[in-house]
Amino acid sequence: MTSRIVLFTLLSLALAAIPAMAQYDNFGGARYDNGPINGTTDAWTINFGYVVSDTFVGDGNYVVQFSFGVWEFPGDTMTSVQWSITSAENSGSTYGSGTSFVTDMFVSTNQFGYNIDVITVSGLTTPTTYGTTYWLNLQNATVPSGDPVYWDENSGAGCGGLDGQGTNCPSLASESAVGTIPSEAFTLGNQGQGTPEPGGIVLFASGILGLAGVLRRKLF
Repeated sequence: MTSRIVLFTLLSLALAAIPAMAQYDNFGGARYDNGPINGTTDAWTINFGYVVSDTFVGDGNYVVQFSFGVWEFPGDTMTSVQWSITSAENSGSTYGSGTSFVTDMFVSTNQFGYNIDVITVSGLTTPTTYGTTYWLNLQNATVPSGDPVYWDENSGAGCGGLDGQGTNCPSLASESAVGTIPSEAFTLGNQGQGTPEPGGIVLFASGILGLAGVLRRKLF
């Protein structure tokens, strides 16, 4: 099945504005932030047996929820995802795990016709130790159609890290079939912080040169 989406830029003759996502949570306070959704470059499958793993640094509080950006086929709405927080890349000690129902919020449609959505998982009670590196692993994402779901790759651009100032970021990342990859768009919220609200979602237009491209699916 599809393991990743790759954009090959062919033309750089026109300037276009593509909706993207910034500040796509409303957690506030202490958190780990790997930056806003890119939505136009690449994304990695988190179902069909593939696992994508990204690091974050603990702040000493409980992780109670997280948000991440996905690419979905038009008409799809994600219903659940299997997650774990571990000491190593999809391995080592497990500090929290589960298959959780999600909130799926549509953001925009990218130049390839994929829907860009924000997924929120709540109800976690996973402890962290300040300054310790953990891995967030995502797999077995489900949509009623059975289509692939892709975690948006942003390479940590614009990440706030542990303190909102870029400390301990960008994340390291890996994919179970290919190994090391650029990191993905996600934010974690900690104990005592609020549930994300629609008002916490802010769209911005990012000018991209050379948006005409070819979408190739890499098969394994």
